[in-house]
Amino acid sequence: DPICTNPPLLVPKIAYVGVITIGTPPQEFRVVFDTGSANLWVPSTTCKSPACRTHNAFNPQNSLSYGEVGKPISIVYGSGIFRGFLGSDTVRVTKTSDLCGIGNLVSPKQSFGLSLVESGFDFVPFDGILGLSFPSIAFKDTIPIFDNLWSHGALSEPVFAFYLMDGDQPGGPGSVVMFGGVDHRYYQGELNWVPVSETRYWKISMNHMNGNVVACPCGCHAIVDTGTSLIYGPTEQVTNIHKLMKAKPQSSEYAVSCDAIRTLPPVIFNINGIDYPLPSFPSVSQATQPLCGEVGWGSESRYQSNWILGDVFLRQYFSVFDRKNKRIGLAPAV
Repeated sequence: DPICTNPPLLVPKIAYVGVITIGTPPQEFRVVFDTGSANLWVPSTTCKSPACRTHNAFNPQNSLSYGEVGKPISIVYGSGIFRGFLGSDTVRVTKTSDLCGIGNLVSPKQSFGLSLVESGFDFVPFDGILGLSFPSIAFKDTIPIFDNLWSHGALSEPVFAFYLMDGDQPGGPGSVVMFGGVDHRYYQGELNWVPVSETRYWKISMNHMNGNVVACPCGCHAIVDTGTSLIYGPTEQVTNIHKLMKAKPQSSEYAVSCDAIRTLPPVIFNINGIDYPLPSFPSVSQATQPLCGEVGWGSESRYQSNWILGDVFLRQYFSVFDRKNKRIGLAPAV
């Protein structure tokens, strides 16, 4: 059975956050389970950046199982910068769900980063990031946590899956990330499997969007990324989608009028020959009158060669990440 953790949606526009512990005795941290990166890191008590002072920080001196690695490391994210050093300790994913199995995931002697400098993470609702992408983009000479769990026999299958709820829906089962299996109650119909086109990020090929009329002419690539809130793409193509949705510029965002919000046409992603409609209404986060909400699409220069299918897309489609067969399974979420 899959082992599950329920990452609550703390801030709908920012991230889905879950809980892990590091060390002996365990020290608790809130992390983003991120398919767009491959490293685990948390703040350290020696970090002096403002972000470290407002988040839980790991104290190596309080852990009996800590091993010093000391190698300097750094990562540049779309939202910030991390610089620090490598450590090693026991990592546990312990917050589980009765819906799909009880159990703890324990990764012994797990390499992880400890920050000395953080920029851009001052006000985020998480302490660190737990990357779930391929080892080729991990810190040099380290094993990512998923691969460590797999090699130690902690997982019955080398897969993990995400069910992401909208934070505005009360009474639902809550968002879930599953390790080692798939609970079929979270999706409708059959999983459609899409091969990964590059074993760095979880990158797939898209055939077109709305028949090439709106975006993705002659095919394109997309990274399926649970660590990105919106959908990002090339500026010109995202502008076409804004026009399709009749979105109006408002400050640095685009917004949709309340009259138009329920009549917007869907944007249809064709992936591996299967259409994945994305209703415009669920991709709009509610705001104030007379412009009802901000559109869940963005464009920046670093996304000119790839689309990023973030949480706006993944709230509609249950996703399974199959490391052994290098593929992603998608099906409509329940």
